[in-house]
Amino acid sequence: MTDPFYYIGIDVGLGGAIASFGVDGTLDIYDMPTVEVARNSKLKKEVSAAGLHSIIRYQKPAVCLIEQVAARPGQSVTAMFQFGRFLGQIEGVIAAHEIPISYVQPRVWQKAVDLRGGDTKESSRLRAMELFPGYAEKFRRKKDHGRSDAALIAYHAFMTRAGGR
Repeated sequence: MTDPFYYIGIDVGLGGAIASFGVDGTLDIYDMPTVEVARNSKLKKEVSAAGLHSIIRYQKPAVCLIEQVAARPGQSVTAMFQFGRFLGQIEGVIAAHEIPISYVQPRVWQKAVDLRGGDTKESSRLRAMELFPGYAEKFRRKKDHGRSDAALIAYHAFMTRAGGR
C-alpha cells in the first residue's frame, strides 16, 4: 500500500490558511501559523516559518499550490513589503521540504471550483461548505474565508493535478 497523496493549498497572508486535500477525500485545515516579533519597539504578527514547517512535515504533501498574489490598489509600500516577506517565508519552507510549488491566480481557481456571486470571500465559504459538508464547521464564521480559500485551492490542485504526479 502506498502513502496517501496530499495536495496542499495555501492562501497567503496573516489571515490566510493551509489546507491539505487527500486523494482519499480527507481535508485538514490550518490557520496560517503566526508569531509575534518586536519591530521598532512594537509587537507585530508575522508568518511563523517554524509553525509552517511543522504542518508541512506532518502532512507530507507531494504538491503545493499557492495563490498567486499581487499588490492591491491603495496598499502601502510597507504592507506590500511585509506581504512579500510572508510569501518568501512560505516558499522557503516548502522548498526546504523539496515539494514542487505551482501558483494559481485567484480568478482561475475561483472559476474552476464554480465560485458564484460577487462577494468572493462569502462565496468561497459557501462553496467550501457545499463541497466539504463534513468540514462545514471549519468555514462557519465570516473570518474563515482564508480557510475556505485554502481548501478550495487544494481541491483545485487535486482536480487539475497541479504539479503532475
